[in-house]
Amino acid sequence: MKALFISVLLAALCRECRAQKDNVVQPQGDVTAAEGEAVTLHCGYNSSSTGPSLYWYRQDGNQSPKFILSRFKLDEGNTEEHFKERFSSSLNSDLRSVPLKIQKLQVSDSAVYYCALQLMTQTSELRADDLAPPTGVQLSQ
Repeated sequence: MKALFISVLLAALCRECRAQKDNVVQPQGDVTAAEGEAVTLHCGYNSSSTGPSLYWYRQDGNQSPKFILSRFKLDEGNTEEHFKERFSSSLNSDLRSVPLKIQKLQVSDSAVYYCALQLMTQTSELRADDLAPPTGVQLSQ
């Protein structure tokens, strides 16, 4: 069995996040598991918003991050078709967490995973330069 290394980087996607202490938090370090196993990547959040939206993305190498899924307080959210079979998550507003579970790990799952927070505001504008500095370590295979 091959060991897989997965990193989780977290980013807050909103203009007001840093000022209002709205953010996402993660345990430090990489997650290591064997091919075929399941892992849970943890993402906690702090938000003054009554309806935060949380997202998971995956970045392979130097490619752009790819959308995996979204979870909202008031509804299920969406999961990209390619990830529906093995990737799942649910938003727990009481615990303020949105863990990502990956079933039946494959070598191709070795990547950097981002958890992102978007606050619901009257006018919501997302821009790449609004990313908070990520935390974590990029994976090694």
